[in-house]
Amino acid sequence: MSDALAGRRVMVPETRELEVLAKMLERHGAAALRCPLVAIVDAADPAPIEARLRRFIATPPDDLILLTGEGLSRLQGVAERAGIEARFRAALAGVRRIVRGPKPQARLRAIGLSADIAAEAPTTAGVIATLSAQELQGRRVGVQLYPDNPNDALLDFLRGAGAEPDPVLPYAYATREDDARVEAMLGEMEAGRIDLAVFTSTPQVKRLAQLAGAERLRAALGRTRIAAVGPLVGQALEAAGGQVSVMPEDSFHMKPMVNAILAAMGAEARA
Repeated sequence: MSDALAGRRVMVPETRELEVLAKMLERHGAAALRCPLVAIVDAADPAPIEARLRRFIATPPDDLILLTGEGLSRLQGVAERAGIEARFRAALAGVRRIVRGPKPQARLRAIGLSADIAAEAPTTAGVIATLSAQELQGRRVGVQLYPDNPNDALLDFLRGAGAEPDPVLPYAYATREDDARVEAMLGEMEAGRIDLAVFTSTPQVKRLAQLAGAERLRAALGRTRIAAVGPLVGQALEAAGGQVSVMPEDSFHMKPMVNAILAAMGAEARA
């Protein structure tokens, strides 16, 4: 433990792992201001997803691209509720598993599997670059999508390479935080009273933009030091007018991000 963040007010706009991230920062002296912006929920209609899973079991594809760990978890949840989880896992073990980043890799490890191919970079472009070296002609490829991104670039690439993509979207985003609390946090950012705002997903940025509007969000981000978990989130923040000052050099997930925060702000405290 250290006091690298002693007295620092850190906004933590996270939902799934809010307490884990907040407590990691608090152990180093931060005052973590919890502001969950996005909740993740099951798809409104599970029937099409269950049908996809049954087809996956009956006639497994050659490949499955997992873009998020949450996606695999939600597919497992649907399979469990339908009483086919063991069969789904057995079918999953028999296909070539392709992951975009560390979260789907970790989720596979949690069920005793691993990735056969990991993207060079944890982005859609990274997946495409990695798969460009693979022979895909005639292969059936399951693609686990995530909300607010139809990922036409990836699907078009697969079709252009002669593959047959079969996309599935197993979850949705739902706003959870009430407007008044988010408005209050935006006010704190505008006033320069937030020492660091930590962002872990692009929907968090979109939620702020929807509520604040482009001009106000740009002003709030401009007065706040920003940490981003990885390049996709960083790009979204910079497009919104922010300047990311803290981001892991690689391995874009929570612990490396906290280490990067400690390194940056600890060095500043010692200066």
